[in-house]
Amino acid sequence: MFKQPFELLLGFRYTRAKRRNGFISFISLSSIIGITLGVFALITVLSVMNGFQQELRDRILSMTAHMTLSEQYERLGNWHDLYDKVIHLDHVKGAAPNVMGQGMLAHGDKVKAAIVRGIAPKYEPQVADIDSKMKFGQLADLKPKGYGIILGSELANGLGVSVGDKVTMVAPEGTVSPMGVIPRVKRFTVVGIFEAGMYEYDNGLALVNISDAQRVFKMHDKVSGLQLKLDDMFKTSLVRKEIGQHVDRVLYVRDWTQEHANFFKAIQMEKRMVFIFLTLIIMVAAFNIVSTMVMVVTDKEKDIAVLRTIGATPASIQSIFIIQGLIIGTVGSIVGAILGVITSLNIGTIVPFIENLFGFKFFPPDIYYISEIPSDLHWSDVWTVSIIAFVMTLLATLYPARRASKTQPAEALRYE
Repeated sequence: MFKQPFELLLGFRYTRAKRRNGFISFISLSSIIGITLGVFALITVLSVMNGFQQELRDRILSMTAHMTLSEQYERLGNWHDLYDKVIHLDHVKGAAPNVMGQGMLAHGDKVKAAIVRGIAPKYEPQVADIDSKMKFGQLADLKPKGYGIILGSELANGLGVSVGDKVTMVAPEGTVSPMGVIPRVKRFTVVGIFEAGMYEYDNGLALVNISDAQRVFKMHDKVSGLQLKLDDMFKTSLVRKEIGQHVDRVLYVRDWTQEHANFFKAIQMEKRMVFIFLTLIIMVAAFNIVSTMVMVVTDKEKDIAVLRTIGATPASIQSIFIIQGLIIGTVGSIVGAILGVITSLNIGTIVPFIENLFGFKFFPPDIYYISEIPSDLHWSDVWTVSIIAFVMTLLATLYPARRASKTQPAEALRYE
């Protein structure tokens, strides 16, 4: 019959037994609760931050592509030939040309700066989900030589225009004439308004037909670049290699991680800082374990002395109290992880319940673009947090356990 080591049996017994000192039991319970809350809070907050990051990334990439191919000076000629070559590459889901430029839009006495993107309505749905963002009109309303324009909702509000109104576009590069440099000015008709849910786009992006943009920005038959949509946004490095192997042109390749590098780096930095601060909760609970175990060692000095006199080694005594401390930490870590996972997976139900219970909204839809709290649970986060809690618990037990192993039987039993 299998016999468990007596260190393990005593470790469990000391954890389950009712202590004569009720204060020690209270500190043990507070240590378990502290670790539980720390692990629970860390897993939940990291899941919410992952959810916000994914939500923002999806909104950004819903209006643009994963990769952009261009040549020197952001001019790309013969884009049809390049389109035929890259559209059949692995992981390439779609491609579309565009013309990018800056301009001033004016209506009456109101003037707004904007990024002007010339698009081909036939190809654009392959790389961007703009049609689903349209409040008024549709992409098909951008006819060649029709000089129609689609504005972001905030941009339209700033100019005070709606569908059917006229806006004047002033291009930054003028035309040289005997009278000097004359700004290029063109009137466009508002044929649509979109709302992407990203202030960057809603307040500063205007869409026109690609042929109209080529005329305004003097691109002739060239475009600024060819945008690619991938079946997996994280396969950009593989697609770069494929392009290098199958395309015999010198191209400049930019992907979404480069175009929005500062934004995503800021989110990652914020996530790291939150992780560090919330880890302090677990650390405080681990310090509680130190004080708990020191009190337990003091309370059990006579028991330790008896064990030493009947042959228990210092290593065995040390193992008993390490096991006892690890039980406290392990219970707290497991319960906290379970609560964190349950909350993260059901946050879409829990948050509305809290909002209805207390009669308020965490993110009012009339103020924030994201009106619901998203959550994206990563199991790697769960394992990382649980392992950190376990390691902190292990470190917290070392000093008390070592102190217990140095108990001298003669000193402990002197007055018995």
